[in-house]
Amino acid sequence: MEMKNELLTTSPWSALSDQQQEAVKTVEGPVLLLAVPGSGKTTVLVNRLGYMIYNMGIEPEHILTLTYTVAATKDMEQRFRKIFGDKEASRLEFRTINGICAKIIAHYGRLIGKTSFELVTDEKVTGKILTDIYLKVVGEYPTESDIKGVRTLITYCKNMCLTETEIKGVGKDQGIDLYRIYEKYNNELKSRSLMDYDDQMIYAYRMLKGSKELLAYYQNEYRYICVDEAQDTSKIQHMIISLLSGEKGNLFMVGDEDQSIYGFRAAYPDALLNFEKEHPGAKVLVMDKNYRSNARIVEAADLFIQSNKSRHAKHMCATKEPQSDIRIVSMSSREAQYSYLFKVAEDLDTQTAVLYRDNESILPLIDILEREGLSYRIKSADMAFFTHRVVVDVTNMLMFALRPSDPELFMKIYFKFQTYLKKPDAESMCYVADGRHCGILDAAEYIDLNSRILGNCRSLRTHFRNMASETPYKAINRLENYMGYGEYLKTNNIDTNKIFILKMLAKKESTIEGFLDRLEELRTILTEKDTDYNSKLILSTIHSSKGLEYDSVILIDVINGVFPSKVVKKTEKASPQDIRDFEEERRVFYVGMTRAREKLTIFKYDDKSSVFVKELLGKEKKQTTPQKQALKLTVTPLLKKKTAEPVSTTNAPKQLIIGERVVQTKYGEGTITDVDYDEDEIPTKFTVSFDSGTERKFVYPFAFTMGMKVIG
Repeated sequence: MEMKNELLTTSPWSALSDQQQEAVKTVEGPVLLLAVPGSGKTTVLVNRLGYMIYNMGIEPEHILTLTYTVAATKDMEQRFRKIFGDKEASRLEFRTINGICAKIIAHYGRLIGKTSFELVTDEKVTGKILTDIYLKVVGEYPTESDIKGVRTLITYCKNMCLTETEIKGVGKDQGIDLYRIYEKYNNELKSRSLMDYDDQMIYAYRMLKGSKELLAYYQNEYRYICVDEAQDTSKIQHMIISLLSGEKGNLFMVGDEDQSIYGFRAAYPDALLNFEKEHPGAKVLVMDKNYRSNARIVEAADLFIQSNKSRHAKHMCATKEPQSDIRIVSMSSREAQYSYLFKVAEDLDTQTAVLYRDNESILPLIDILEREGLSYRIKSADMAFFTHRVVVDVTNMLMFALRPSDPELFMKIYFKFQTYLKKPDAESMCYVADGRHCGILDAAEYIDLNSRILGNCRSLRTHFRNMASETPYKAINRLENYMGYGEYLKTNNIDTNKIFILKMLAKKESTIEGFLDRLEELRTILTEKDTDYNSKLILSTIHSSKGLEYDSVILIDVINGVFPSKVVKKTEKASPQDIRDFEEERRVFYVGMTRAREKLTIFKYDDKSSVFVKELLGKEKKQTTPQKQALKLTVTPLLKKKTAEPVSTTNAPKQLIIGERVVQTKYGEGTITDVDYDEDEIPTKFTVSFDSGTERKFVYPFAFTMGMKVIG
């Protein structure tokens, strides 16, 4: 044991804090270590492995270390080798939970003399299966985004071990017959003797539960189990870990429920909250010191996360001195943030990460950076935006404006404009248009439609004709606000954030053709772009930044409806699931804040509300204790351009609606047939077709101040 004695006198853990040393040396029995951001949990876990082997004489083969990803297993092993050398590292087992499940399934197969199902590792295979099933169940061909969404829901259902009733409930919330898709998908896999990664865990659990011999073997094999990132572990994964360790086994779980942000993947922070209940006699240790961030950031983040109820009672403490205040930069609009970020990118002298909740938030900035040739590094760019149902709808509608005789496009979009056109009639219009060589909406004149629907089709035809020559920004605005598509989204409970991003991208193009080409260019850029590791500007979702840290962090799009996606105003009236979702959104924001080492900037917008920004600013106003008095946030307003004095609009309607009837002193009664808008979506001109046959264009709102009136 020369190595043991040598390490005792030069032990690497002697440099650790008291809290860290306690975690390293608490080895026997079930132990939960709650580690706040920047507290050095990976350092502790690696040193604890060394302590177990060299100081306690535990054989490495009896230790199983479970991490969240394959990359994390490699990182953990490399860290161990760097401190303790290669000899014992080769005897240690670092695995993902799927990795240990694969081992269990293969072992069980040998015990019973059967070959296990083949694991599907190619997403194209499961994607093709789901596409065929989706087409049969839903009745329309899915986009890539649809398939990705359904796949995520299936993973959630399997990892949470949901019942048939619960799966149907999830499907109802998502507006899809999820259980039918779920059943067909599982049956198809079984018929091909296949299993996916989620099945792999379910099968391993059933095998351990059903075979005392198998369970006893692994409980004896792995007498000490260490779990990293326990807050990201799903319910089925926790169930497997509990079986392997037993109620009173030597289980060491490292995590922090305040950093559990993967609910959509079935992360199960309740396992940390119920740890002592599920493991009688368990010890709960806390590492509450943050060694990463400026004290101002630590104190603000700690105060912020206290609003969550489903958490252990703990506080994060700063070890660094207070430095720069947290900056709340106030902007006139959400749109203004992109030009501001571009200016930041132009003159960047320190590593800066722009963090956001959803991938799409950063696309308008990427568009600008690419046009201007500025470097940036993006983590885990997601292409789902380009195949999302809303984006596909809008691009199809824009293309139909250019190709009004295209039946394939028309059948994809006709029912999304509130025209009340029935499918057989839509098909008849396509048939008539083909025979008459006219536009499909022109064909409405030649089939038997009631006057209301015919009028709707005529209005839609006028819109599309005008769209064809408009800028893409005006065309998208027309789609959303005046052609019924916005109402369609609202009726189907689909948010309009994708529309906002499309508008921001459209502002840089003058034609619809150019805009559609640019969307495809951006998709290609994000797919094929080489990573510029030298760039000081990092663009990342908060989820992708977890576990990382940056000198300076800017949090964008912190607005209600985006981040958080849904606000819970009164918990007593909210469902348990709504409360869980809202608390997870708060945890995502907390994780974003704690990525910053030195500087933290948060954008707020004059035209958008933010419950999270209000919570931060509200806590500043309610400071009572000395600890709270240390919290400082600086609100920085951006200078706004002076605007001209507003024109009196006393007699003008607030909104111009195509199809609305008006009366004018000179021309008499007529119908509004078109409206022009400026970049701020304010009407500038409008066209009226008068009953006399005259058509005239008027300036808004001057026409109404000169006597024009809206009539019923």
